[in-house]
Amino acid sequence: MSESTNKSGGWRENKWVRAAIPALLLHCSIGTVYCWSLFSQEIADYIGFSKGATEWAFSFAIFFLGMSAAFLGNIVEKDIHKSSLIATICFAAGMALTGFFIWFGGQNKGNVLALIGIYVSYGFIMGVGLGTGYLSPVKTLMLWFQDRKGLATGLAVAGFGAAKAIASPIMTSMLSGLGEGGIYKMFLILAVVYFVMMFVGHLLLAKPAGWHEPQGKGEKPSIIATLKTKPITNYIGIWLMFYINITCGLALISQEKMIFKCLGFAGIAGILSTISAVFNAGGRLGFSSWADTMKDRNTIYKLIFILSIAFTGLVMLTSGIKTGSGNMALAILVLALVYVVNAGYGGGFSNVPTLLSDHYGMGSISAIHGITLSAWAFAGLTGNQVASMIVKNTGKVEYIYEKILYTKESAAAAGLDVDALLASHDMIEVNPTGYQNVLIFTIILYVIALLACLILVKPTDKALEAKKKK
Repeated sequence: MSESTNKSGGWRENKWVRAAIPALLLHCSIGTVYCWSLFSQEIADYIGFSKGATEWAFSFAIFFLGMSAAFLGNIVEKDIHKSSLIATICFAAGMALTGFFIWFGGQNKGNVLALIGIYVSYGFIMGVGLGTGYLSPVKTLMLWFQDRKGLATGLAVAGFGAAKAIASPIMTSMLSGLGEGGIYKMFLILAVVYFVMMFVGHLLLAKPAGWHEPQGKGEKPSIIATLKTKPITNYIGIWLMFYINITCGLALISQEKMIFKCLGFAGIAGILSTISAVFNAGGRLGFSSWADTMKDRNTIYKLIFILSIAFTGLVMLTSGIKTGSGNMALAILVLALVYVVNAGYGGGFSNVPTLLSDHYGMGSISAIHGITLSAWAFAGLTGNQVASMIVKNTGKVEYIYEKILYTKESAAAAGLDVDALLASHDMIEVNPTGYQNVLIFTIILYVIALLACLILVKPTDKALEAKKKK
């Protein structure tokens, strides 16, 4: 679309108003799903269940995000207005119903209906809103910003990553300021706020006037036919490296607050987590914009995996998580690992739709992208759950008191009453060896992902043409 057409068409033909702003409104709303860790313990205490029981609500939300994207990708392809409206209604309704079932659980402590209601509301209903909301603006952005597709999708997906950094202080303030029952009141209030934001995004979102969407049998090939234009191993490679990148990211991110505490940063763990969210969002925008300058976008994944392997390997060799509390250089190395993984995790998300469009074209990109997001669904069930299992079953419990790491024996020798200090929250229970062992799991997967990236995913036609010109 020419600049003159863009100007003469006014706001109705403005790519920022019709694509970028609505994408940010949608993604900055649904991205708050990653704030779950802020209030999961409070929900558990309020309804009378363990934190482990309530954690499944988040895992279900990520699972149904991916699966709804996979199964509803064709609806997004045909009608972004219908899909963005479905996203708006499901996300806001799921959040409001979560608030209702938290209230119900508070009135009826230990009632399993409250827990099931939260699973259905936050996990399934919100999950459908997440999947359709995530997909809806992506193709539209690539159509409006055809010369800088990576920048456009990176901007929107960065909104998804930045949502946690933006919403976290607001939610924390609401939880403390709303008094008794603040946890369910927060959900009800935010349901209204996010409905308004997403509905405005839904109204503004539109494809360029000059875009003709293929509809007929002769015009629009099936998804299977589109995927067959390349060796099937090519798509398997993209799906596999996307799945592994999310799994490894979730495995480390789910433990990052406890890792920060192991390093002696308990007092600023919240600030360090916010910085993680900034790296996550920055990676989405930075890596995707950088990929716009490359002949083959797959190169960006090679860089992500090499950086992740290098920093993970360094922390493993130095036992940084176990020994970082008394060594500032090692503590900084562990922080660097967490931030590199966060940036790569975000960059992996933002480059998937553009990498798929480079390989398979724009005709069925929403549907193909949706199927690929099924990797996110399965990673949501494996990443943090496997990490938790490793931490639970390996290593040993140790204690942080006044930035010093103690075993049970050394604490007793120092005359410390472990039980009393834990009860007063002056002492923190950690498992540095368990967190360190999570890195064995992630580095193996990162190596597999790099091999898939190098062997299975072939260069795009654009990259091959550029190579011939040399």
